Amino acid sequence: MDKAPVNVDLLFETSWEVCNKIGGIYTVLSTKAKTLQKLYKDKTIFIGPDVWNDENPSPYFVPSRTLLKDWKAQAQFPEGVSVRVGRWDIPGRPIVVLVKFDGMYAVKDSFYGRMWDLYKVDSLHAYGDYDEACAFSHAAGIVIESICQFTGIADKKVIAHFDEWTTGMGLLYINDKMPEVGTIFTTHATCIGRSICGNGKPLYDYLRGYNGDQMASELNMQSKHSLEKAAALQADCFTTVSDITAIECEQLLERRPLVTPNGFEQNFVPTKGKFVPSREAARKTLLNVASSLLGYKMPDDTFIIATSGRCEYHNKGIDLYLDSIARLRENKLSRTVLAFVMVPAWAKEARPELQAALTAKRKSPIGDSVLTHTLNNPDQDPINCRIRGIGFANAKDRKSV
Repeated sequence: MDKAPVNVDLLFETSWEVCNKIGGIYTVLSTKAKTLQKLYKDKTIFIGPDVWNDENPSPYFVPSRTLLKDWKAQAQFPEGVSVRVGRWDIPGRPIVVLVKFDGMYAVKDSFYGRMWDLYKVDSLHAYGDYDEACAFSHAAGIVIESICQFTGIADKKVIAHFDEWTTGMGLLYINDKMPEVGTIFTTHATCIGRSICGNGKPLYDYLRGYNGDQMASELNMQSKHSLEKAAALQADCFTTVSDITAIECEQLLERRPLVTPNGFEQNFVPTKGKFVPSREAARKTLLNVASSLLGYKMPDDTFIIATSGRCEYHNKGIDLYLDSIARLRENKLSRTVLAFVMVPAWAKEARPELQAALTAKRKSPIGDSVLTHTLNNPDQDPINCRIRGIGFANAKDRKSV
């Protein structure tokens, strides 16, 4: 696509996963940025949370002293809110604004009250990551408002795109303060649908019998659900990524969304000529990781399987995956099986002893040979606990790892 189908003067996209790799939304955003840059060169500004510090800098953010410097020099934010401007180190290298949002906690009660008055968002029952998500998205809304006021948007086409319930408060803020800005809200799966599945209830078998508000009350999800529903209803355009999720949204959020399937850059998968070498290089790396953990060389014909995505133990089928791997031990296998669970758990750091072993010529066993990273909560992590419960210890005579 060489020509933009719609003329846009300024396009914002806000997500918790901008420069912050957590799950699949990072992939969705980062693999469309190149096309957005081609269509709207530097008219696209991604906004993400500044959850980084000097000791733990973002590996995806490249700071810039010149981008948006005139706006940044005069921008005024509430106390405890600040920004860093740079580029996202992905294909297309789009402009990104990272927002430090700590100051929003101090005003959350008055803000929540206004959102109740305007949109009946029930923040009274909030818990978990609700306050953090709302603090970020509220601050993101203020940043968008500030940029728009500085650049002047009279007679301009400005769109603010928000992904997932975690950015819903930002959309509602823009809807309240700057109704002339077009808003898009995209849900990749409803939070109440996730909760229904996560509580072991069948979602699709009885979908037409579920009422979103009723289920939110039953499952203590009132705040997240009411925020997501308000964002879906108030957005100028409501979208989702698949036909089945559109049905879910219509039933649980009471608005039928447009379906905009996830798209990926053509170079996201290696070309035919590069595919085999890339595959072999990746395979070699995975075998080296396993060999370094176990202390012996994995056979060249090892059969590798893996699962990846957001760390949702039940919804992503990680429980089923682990149980299936465990059943392989009941079979007489002719090849070694190497199984990976590639999800971002609450990791403290990559294990230093493994990092050293990766480049060592002679391998020695590393204790706790299941984990590549040190976990902050090893005794509470459901994946780690299930691996232990199944009895995997990765002994040398095991045919499944």
